[in-house]
Amino acid sequence: MSRFVQDLSKAMSQDGASQFQEVIRQELELSVKKELEKILTTAPSHEFEHTKKDLDGFRKLFHRFLQEKGPSVDWGKIQRPPEDSIQPYEKIKARGLPDNISSVLNKLVVVKLNGGLGTSMGCKGPKSLIGVRNENTFLDLTVQQIEHLNKSYNTDVPLVLMNSFNTDEDTKKILQKYNHCRVKIYTFNQSRYPRINKESLLPVAKDVSYSGENTEAWYPPGHGDIYASFYNSGLLDTFIEEGKEYIFVSNIDNLGATVDLYILNHLMNPPNGKPCEFVMEVTNKTRADVKGGTLTQYEGKLRLVEIAQVPKAHVDEFKSVSKFKIFNTNNLWISLAAVKRLQERNAIDMEIIVNPKTLDGGLNVIQLETAVGAAIKSFENSLGINVPRSRFLPVKTTSDLLLVMSNLYSLNAGSLTMSEKREFPTVPLVKLGSSFTKVQDYLRRFESIPDMLELDHLTVSGDVTFGKHVSLKGTVIIIANHGDRIDIPPGAVLENKIVSGNLRILDH
Repeated sequence: MSRFVQDLSKAMSQDGASQFQEVIRQELELSVKKELEKILTTAPSHEFEHTKKDLDGFRKLFHRFLQEKGPSVDWGKIQRPPEDSIQPYEKIKARGLPDNISSVLNKLVVVKLNGGLGTSMGCKGPKSLIGVRNENTFLDLTVQQIEHLNKSYNTDVPLVLMNSFNTDEDTKKILQKYNHCRVKIYTFNQSRYPRINKESLLPVAKDVSYSGENTEAWYPPGHGDIYASFYNSGLLDTFIEEGKEYIFVSNIDNLGATVDLYILNHLMNPPNGKPCEFVMEVTNKTRADVKGGTLTQYEGKLRLVEIAQVPKAHVDEFKSVSKFKIFNTNNLWISLAAVKRLQERNAIDMEIIVNPKTLDGGLNVIQLETAVGAAIKSFENSLGINVPRSRFLPVKTTSDLLLVMSNLYSLNAGSLTMSEKREFPTVPLVKLGSSFTKVQDYLRRFESIPDMLELDHLTVSGDVTFGKHVSLKGTVIIIANHGDRIDIPPGAVLENKIVSGNLRILDH
C-alpha cells in the first residue's frame, strides 16, 4: 500500500472518529435538553421564569463543557505578566487621596460572596453566621465596616450579598437585625444548577424540588456565576441608574477584604486617563499558598491560571514560589458598565472547573463550575495590584479562627488589624488536629484563647485542652498520642517546647 493511501486512510479514520464523536455529542446535548425540559414542567408557576433562566444557563455551560478538550491552557504560551500589569500597592497608595473622596465612595457597591455553608467547620447554616470575634459573625463585621465608612464620609455605600439556595433563607432571617444600621443591604441568589451523573452525564434531578431525595441533586455553580446572576436579578441596572460605577467583590470569610480607598481612587481617577475595568488584588505566595491561582500573561492578556487547569507534568512548576510569586486573593474591583456590556454580548469567558463529588448514596456525579476571577481576560485594561498580606485573611478552618480570635489582632469598627505589640508582621503557622475541626469542639478545648503575640508555629494533635491565660511563644508542638490526654494548665507559658505523652491536671 502506498504511503499516500496509508495517510489517506489514517486521515479518514481520524475524521470518522471525530465525526462519530460529534454525533455522540449532539445526541447527548439533545438528551440533556429533554431532561431539562421535563424538570422545567415540574416548576410551580411563580418559580417558572427563574427556573427557566437557571436551566438555560446550565445548558450553555454544559454545551461548552462538551466542546472543550483536555487542559484549558497551553503551558508553552504561559508567560510572566509584564511589569506594569501588576502594580505594587505602595505605588497606588503614594498617589494619596483627593478631597472629594466621599463622591468617589458614593460610586461604589460592596458585594460579598455568601453562598457557602459552615459544614467544613462542623456548623449548620451559612458560614457567614459563625461567630468569629467577640460574638460577632462574619456578616456582623462586614456590616460594621460599611456602616463605619458611611458614617465617617457621609456616604451611601450599599452592601450586596450573593446568596445560594443553601444560604438564602437563613441569611434573610438574620438581616432584620441590621434594619437600624446605616447600610442598605440587598441580596440576590446565584443560580441553581443540576448535578450530572458521572457515567451518563444526565441530570440526577427528576423535578425542581430540592428537598427529600432531591436535596443533593442541585448545586450553586461557583462564584463565576456572579455576572449572570447579578445581571438577571435587576440589581446591576438599578445601581448603574443610581450612578454607581464599580463593585468590590470578595469572599465573606476573608476578614482582610475591607474597602480600600487608595485602590478605589486609582480606579476612579486613572493616572493615564484610561479607565481600568477589572482589578485583581494579588499577594505574595508563601509555602502555604502554593495551590492558589496565579496571574499570567497569555495570548497578550492577563489571565488567571488555577491549579486544576495545569497539565500534570507542570504542576510542580506551577507551585514553585520562584516562578509564580503571587496568587489571587479573590478581592476584585469590577466596572458595572463593563459587566453589563459583556453580559449582553455573552462575551464573558471563564474556564469550566469540573468538580467531582460522591453523593451520600454512593452515586458519582460531577458539577460544572466557574470562578469569578477567571473572567479577567474578557475585560479591557485589566490590572493586578500586589497588596499586603493583611488584605488576605481567610477563615477556612478552626486554625484560622484561632488566629483571628487571638490577641494577634485588634478589632476596630469591624476591621481586624495586626496588633502593634507583635514585633514582626508575619502571621504564625497554626495547625490544629482533627479533635479541633468542629467549632464547638474547638471552643470547648480552649478555656480562653492563649496569648499568641510571640508565637511562630503551633502544632496540636490529639486530645488536648488549654486552661485559662496560657501563653504560647516561638515554636510549640503538643502531641497527645492515641488514648492519652494533655491538659495545658492555666497560666502556663510554653516557649519553644514540645509536649507529648500524657499530662492530666486533676482537681484535688
